Amino acid sequence: MVTMKALVLTAPSTLETRDVPVPEPGLGEVRISVQAVGICGSDVHGYDGSSGRRIPPLIMGHEASGVIDSAGPGVTGWKPGDRVTFDSTVYRLDDWYSRRGSYHLSDGREVLGVATGEFHRDGCYAEYVVVPQHILFRIPEGVTFEHAALVEPYGVAMHAVTLGRLHAGQSAVVVGCGTIGLCLIQILAAAGATPLIGIDLDASRRVTARSMGASDVFDPRETGADGLAAAIRTLTGGRGADASFEAVGAPAPLATAVHAARRGGTVVLVGNLTPEAVFPYQAVVTRELRLQGSCSIGGEYDEVLALLAAGRLSPDRLVSAVAPLEEGAEWFRRLGGRPPGAAGHGAPEPGLIKVILRP
Repeated sequence: MVTMKALVLTAPSTLETRDVPVPEPGLGEVRISVQAVGICGSDVHGYDGSSGRRIPPLIMGHEASGVIDSAGPGVTGWKPGDRVTFDSTVYRLDDWYSRRGSYHLSDGREVLGVATGEFHRDGCYAEYVVVPQHILFRIPEGVTFEHAALVEPYGVAMHAVTLGRLHAGQSAVVVGCGTIGLCLIQILAAAGATPLIGIDLDASRRVTARSMGASDVFDPRETGADGLAAAIRTLTGGRGADASFEAVGAPAPLATAVHAARRGGTVVLVGNLTPEAVFPYQAVVTRELRLQGSCSIGGEYDEVLALLAAGRLSPDRLVSAVAPLEEGAEWFRRLGGRPPGAAGHGAPEPGLIKVILRP
């Protein structure tokens, strides 16, 4: 049996580097030699078992890029040696939603590196991964494997901005400047949002948000809820933001995003940390706000790759470290703010944003 190295979630909060069988591509599938894979916040927050979406044993990881190693029967247009990245969602082409351009909402969809009670799909914290050819995207010349591994989080941000229906010259607020929030700021800046306001508790992330295009940044603890809402109105002609984006997924940031939006504005919910949240219901109704959920990516990969190739995004500012796969467990600990083997999660080490592993 031919084996490969993989970082395996063997129990809640326990990651081990193990030798596992190399997967074989089936009909319409390719096997990819993984060259770079990002550690996603959803993995950090979910690998302790709290989300119910990382049931061990599991190889996590869905933000990746690499080189096609072999192609299964029926594969056309792709060959060994092609540099590729790929969607995190595995879906059927004949699904009702897929046929209407919403494959990310399709019935029976699976996510790489995720295991629930409904499906188990090993991911990319490994030397090789197998995926269907229809989720592949070619990496343009000049885009590195590390940058291509960031197309997934950038795609999540691009999808949210598309759903926000924001036009150049309109104002935007991003609540939460972690990886997705910083990707949102870069995408919004590229789209011409102004003013572009970032909100986060962490001082280093506020600095990074400003360097990536935010015109103004705030710590809600320093201003208070009323002071923050007043400051946003001052920056937006006395109205509030045309669109606000919640990139945490918790009650307090959601309330901040609601109060940041102008009457008739849009609040896009991107964060997915908690299953339920209380929010200012009357403020939504009386100010006729539009609450818009944003799930994953809906085909924005090519747009993001074009922006990367044109140098219009700043991926290097997101990457805090590039490390070998064998160091993955330690980086999870540092990103999750917990001792080895401990359940729950805290704040990552100061200054850490995105860590990329090299299998």
